[in-house]
Amino acid sequence: MKKSAIGVLAMMMLLLLAACGNGDSDSGSSSSGSKLDDLKEKGVVRVGFANEKPYAYEEDGELQGAAVAIAKAVFENLGVEEVDGKLSEFGQLIPGLGAGKFDVVTAGMAITPDRCATVSFGEPEIKYGEGLIVEKGNPMNLKSYKDIAANPDIKVAVMSGATEKDFMLREGIAESQIMMVPDIPASFSAVESGRAAVTTGTEMTIKMALESANNDKLEFVTDFEQPDIEGVPSYGAAAFLDSDDELREAYNEELQKLKDSGEIAELIEPFGFTEEMNIVENEITTESVCSGENY
Repeated sequence: MKKSAIGVLAMMMLLLLAACGNGDSDSGSSSSGSKLDDLKEKGVVRVGFANEKPYAYEEDGELQGAAVAIAKAVFENLGVEEVDGKLSEFGQLIPGLGAGKFDVVTAGMAITPDRCATVSFGEPEIKYGEGLIVEKGNPMNLKSYKDIAANPDIKVAVMSGATEKDFMLREGIAESQIMMVPDIPASFSAVESGRAAVTTGTEMTIKMALESANNDKLEFVTDFEQPDIEGVPSYGAAAFLDSDDELREAYNEELQKLKDSGEIAELIEPFGFTEEMNIVENEITTESVCSGENY
């Protein structure tokens, strides 16, 4: 009986191993396709956008913005019919990409050497500078980051995860002066309530956000002095997982076609950007920004 039982057990183990082998084979063949092939087959790509007008925002139930327009054009040309866009807090984009929540993230996200060590950026899509929002009349006469640094009593609100915090620290603003908030509306609220004297962000983002808010208690500083530091101007791009090289390279190829044809300017101009101020020069590449050469 022992021999019989052992024989039956051995047969069961062989059958189980055979089944496992078949499963591995099937799994291997189904996963052999690239990320791009998978997206084309599904017909949809999950894109995370920061909720920042004019890069990405919701209007009448639909996503709008320069980053949205570029992503839709690129993926349509890649044969991916639908962009399943999700608005997210800026600081949650890269973690969401790493967690598999998104296939790609974008929103004029600035390419920085630090971020280059975490994700693989596509080629630059747009460039931009910085800006300030203050109380109406600019009672403290703030026109630069150095003006803020000169008065340690001044508090400045900035969106969590944004590059502006690093810029301000390098311009001499103390860590204790910087108030981190989740989004642009929260930064406006901080200035309105007096918890902060000023907020900062990318020029077009905060300017358009203030216009949309129709807030007559705050104003955009039109004569802001751009900091003469690394990282300004910033170059925004889409970000991919390091393992999705083929997808990123295919994205770059279609993006370059939009640049060469001039179509990229047509895509971003309806959202307040201009060819003269916001189109990236041909010599600026992601590699040159990541290496620090053009950062």
